[in-house]
Amino acid sequence: MILVTGGTGLVGAHLLLHLAENEDALRAIYRQSSSIEKTKNLFLLYQKESLFSKIEWVLADIIDVPSLETAFKNVSYVYHCAALISYNPDDENELRKTNIEGTANIVNFCLAYNIKKLCHVSSIAALGDLAAHESEITEETEWNPEVLHSDYAISKYGAEMEIWRGKQEGLDVVIVNPGIILGPGFWKQGSGVFFTEIKKGVPFYTKGISAYVGAMDVVKIMVFLMHSSINGERYTIISENVSYEKIIAQIAEKFSAKKPTLEAKAWLLGLAWRIDWLLSTLFRTKRKLSKYSAQALCSTSLISNNKIKGAFHYKFQSIDDVITDCIKLQH
Repeated sequence: MILVTGGTGLVGAHLLLHLAENEDALRAIYRQSSSIEKTKNLFLLYQKESLFSKIEWVLADIIDVPSLETAFKNVSYVYHCAALISYNPDDENELRKTNIEGTANIVNFCLAYNIKKLCHVSSIAALGDLAAHESEITEETEWNPEVLHSDYAISKYGAEMEIWRGKQEGLDVVIVNPGIILGPGFWKQGSGVFFTEIKKGVPFYTKGISAYVGAMDVVKIMVFLMHSSINGERYTIISENVSYEKIIAQIAEKFSAKKPTLEAKAWLLGLAWRIDWLLSTLFRTKRKLSKYSAQALCSTSLISNNKIKGAFHYKFQSIDDVITDCIKLQH
């Protein structure tokens, strides 16, 4: 039996779709029945709705220990995809509880139930920070606690520490660190909002760079690593480093939407996050732009995928093709 946490999110849903084509014993946890519909709709998008019935759904939460007892019964392999993604500083406590404490719970259950292998979905946010002599961030780049990190990045780094603890206690583990994951079906959350906002038309772009990858590439690599004898390794999973200017233009062009014409420079973003903080403080509204997010939008740090490509000669789908497929499935 294979257990998937986070099966109602972008990565987890695509993973279940991929596993359902090749595996018979699948279980996924959920917190709200309405969330299951998002995964079911993804199966419909790919015209594979007949496979959805192969999934056994169990009501559970990674931060609710008693509920996990049922979820782990007769399980041999675990894919831990569940996580909270937020760059709002107000969500610091919830991020730590979900991503660190929740991962600790999963590790503890894997140890208690003698799980054969655990695959953990981390993030490039948990990778290290470039030193003066380095040009690309790799799996070996050291985390610098003196550098500004988002609460999300800190929580994912902390989650990885729990995975390595499990490894030290005898659990076979593998970690993947995906970039910004693009995929269809989840247009109101995560990177899906990127598509919906650009379709409406966004006036600004930045020269900053980030790393992107298609959802199907992520899950295929996860399954491959799980089936392999690899233990105690982490792999950065990205297809390309692309500027925000370029990727916004690519998506806008495929939507026949208006391309942004105004560059949001660092000083403007610095002003914007301060105004956002002030308005949020005065009117108790949700933050839209944090100091970290503003800096990230201007970052030009490059992420390397040489480890996964060199070890397995994996060929990633181009981001342009990923975008094309996403938009085709949206219509």
